[in-house]
Amino acid sequence: MTAATLSFRASAEFAGQTKALAALSNMPSSEYLRDAVREKNERVLKDRMTFLSQKLSAQHALENEAMDAVTGDGIA
Repeated sequence: MTAATLSFRASAEFAGQTKALAALSNMPSSEYLRDAVREKNERVLKDRMTFLSQKLSAQHALENEAMDAVTGDGIA
């Protein structure tokens, strides 16, 4: 794995709190932040997959209703 650097600005309060919580977790702050971002990414991807799944399910339900409506046309 090649490492890349991400940089962002944060308030001194946020940085201090993050460093303190990382220390309480016995982790370097970079690992603490990496884990937090990974968890957020996973939540966002899960939410996106849930949204797309619901959208696809609704689309399939409409198509099934349309097919059910034509079963009485004497062809099937």
